[in-house]
Amino acid sequence: MQSSDQNKSAWNGSTYQSWLNRFGTPQEAAAKITADPRKRVSGALHHMGDDIKGKRIINLMGSNGNKAVALALLGAELTVADFSPENEQYALELAAAADVPLQYIVSDVLELPQTLNGHYDIAFMEFGILHYFTDLHPLWAVVARLLQPGGRLVLQDFHPISTKLISSRGTTAKIRKHKVDGDYFDTSLVEKEVSYSKYAESGQVQEEKQKVYLRNWTLGEIVTSIANTGLIIKTLEELPNQSSEVFDKGIPKTFTIVAEKAR
Repeated sequence: MQSSDQNKSAWNGSTYQSWLNRFGTPQEAAAKITADPRKRVSGALHHMGDDIKGKRIINLMGSNGNKAVALALLGAELTVADFSPENEQYALELAAAADVPLQYIVSDVLELPQTLNGHYDIAFMEFGILHYFTDLHPLWAVVARLLQPGGRLVLQDFHPISTKLISSRGTTAKIRKHKVDGDYFDTSLVEKEVSYSKYAESGQVQEEKQKVYLRNWTLGEIVTSIANTGLIIKTLEELPNQSSEVFDKGIPKTFTIVAEKAR
């Protein structure tokens, strides 16, 4: 991953315990995923094709393996690439509890071995990933070489309108308010707490290790960088908040891009 040593340090401090706090034990989490694996990946599944049985999918920066295990339960052959050994530990225990095979590669995704070139039908990336990169072109170059001809990138992430431009205040739908106080075109790095820290116990993670530095991209930058790598963009879907709350339904909350490698 093209990020600072600080980002890597943040993702290797008490991560496993945070997932226990968030999802329960791997056995408990596996039971929930097994009950309805389609629900866990419903937002991405229809972009992957009608039937993913036997499809080779690599989940880049796949974290704790929740989505990968769900896809494996639906019959796909899953590989997760992520640089956190603690994520690997939780994911492999989760896969074992769900009784599905899962290959996990602990690696910076920009340094994945050349032996994987052309191996995958689908490269899947989802939510809170792109902001760790200060240059997107090397990432899409890796995606392009991992995919076989006709292979597909399925990318889901938070919409830049929400991440760059709008801030929310308030704890419930009735009192929450939105304020446009950001700069959509700001290219500076932003200091944030690592995403799993909200599930960590008090004092569990050292404060200095919780911080990550993020580069929030515009939608135009993302689309252009993918196209410039030679991947053919087939779909750009923008979605509102999908929860039952409707206070912000008029604001784009997430997006999905589907791009294919030429045959």
